[in-house]
Amino acid sequence: MLYAISGEDIPDSLEKRLLVRTAHLERLNELRREGRLVLAGPYPAIDSPDPGPAGFSGSLIVAEFESLEAARTWAETDPYATSGVYAKLTVKPFKKVLP
Repeated sequence: MLYAISGEDIPDSLEKRLLVRTAHLERLNELRREGRLVLAGPYPAIDSPDPGPAGFSGSLIVAEFESLEAARTWAETDPYATSGVYAKLTVKPFKKVLP
C-alpha cells in the first residue's frame, strides 16, 4: 500500500538539511530502485522553485510499504528525522487516484 510521509522542518533548517541530504537521498534512491517510490521532494519556504537561503519548510514522500508501521519506521529512521531537520513527522495511508 502507498503511504504519504510529510515532514515539517524546524525553523532555519537549511544548514541541517544540507549536512544529511546525501544520506537522505540515498534512502530515497533505494526506494526508487526497488520500484516503491511514487514521488519525493521538499516544500520551498517561499514561492520559488529555488528558494535559496530561505530554504525549505518540509518534505513530502509517497512510497509503497508493507504496512503503516513499516512506513513509520522508515520515516522515523530517515536522516532528516534523526538529525533534527523535522520538527513534526506525519505518516498516513495514501490512495493514488490520478494520474
